[in-house]
Amino acid sequence: MDLALFTLMLALAFANGTNDVSKAIATLVGSGVTNYSTAIRWGTAWTAVGAGLSALVATAMVNTFSTGLVQPDRSIPLAFALAVLSGAMAWVLLASRTGLPVSTTHALTGAIMGAGLMAFGQEGLMWPALAKKIALPLLLSPLLAFTVAIIVHPLIRALANRWEGHCLCLMPAARALVTIDAQGMTRTLFQTAGPGQPVLAVPSQCDRAGLKGLVVGLDSIHWISSGLASLARGTNDAPKIVAMLLLGQALALPADSPLRMAAFAGVTLAMGFGSYWGGLRVTQVLAEKVTRMNHVEGLSANLTTSSLVMISAMLGLPVSTTHVSSSSIIGIGLLNGIQAVRWTTVRDMVLAWIVTIPAAALLACFAYLLITHLS
Repeated sequence: MDLALFTLMLALAFANGTNDVSKAIATLVGSGVTNYSTAIRWGTAWTAVGAGLSALVATAMVNTFSTGLVQPDRSIPLAFALAVLSGAMAWVLLASRTGLPVSTTHALTGAIMGAGLMAFGQEGLMWPALAKKIALPLLLSPLLAFTVAIIVHPLIRALANRWEGHCLCLMPAARALVTIDAQGMTRTLFQTAGPGQPVLAVPSQCDRAGLKGLVVGLDSIHWISSGLASLARGTNDAPKIVAMLLLGQALALPADSPLRMAAFAGVTLAMGFGSYWGGLRVTQVLAEKVTRMNHVEGLSANLTTSSLVMISAMLGLPVSTTHVSSSSIIGIGLLNGIQAVRWTTVRDMVLAWIVTIPAAALLACFAYLLITHLS
């Protein structure tokens, strides 16, 4: 059964990748920076980095989902953790298949409630702890992301307007850093005085002024913000999934245990595979069917998402990357007017958010009955 628990943990990580990789890369496609294939590869790589990093920095999130949710006098059966993983995984995979961006965190919460009611009854779960540790941050995160995006976007837009048409060019041959404005005028910011190593070892073409070097412009900043959002997403989600092993008492080991590190490594790989092979459908919805985005709007959405999700992961607050990212995109779309947002898509997304907890709970109930009947 321990093997079954580990396998289901990897299956949930795969399902998470199929749905959540979109949240950080949709702006790249929606604003025309790149195509779907490249964006998904980029998001997959940084998601894996974040998931691996979470083993070191997100122990608070592991504790949030693995302790204090069941009354201390209750013995936790392995079937409970198996049912939680099964219910959450089934719902997230179903949503990914239909292109709906849903929350793995919400799915886990619903599955814990459903399986907990079957395993312990209503008195067995610590409802105040569930509300304070999980439900409250999940409810507040969309409103917070919506507000932050509306506040931050005008500031980023003002900075971007000043940056538009400019680029930095790192010139290895000349060992110099040159800035180029919209009229093609150049100014040397830095140059080494004598022979030695070049400023950068790998040159590329600075097209704007015909200089040899590495260009840093709005495109580059947008790529970086997307990578940061993907990294934050991996850091936020991986520990929640690993916590299910602790919930099932299969991996009650110290944070530096090789087996626990192996669990994080397995989740990292599974999330990466899910992101790469199954992330297209939900990415299409967020990139094309919510609102049109330009460079600056995509950058604002990514910066809002990455900052809020990373801070929450470090503090052990289980916010939903889905809700944060989607709410940021909606908030920025509203700045262009109500008609700029495709409300039918938003309606479907909100309905999916509302349905996620009861749907995952019902699936976990069914899984618990099936597992206890077969064992």
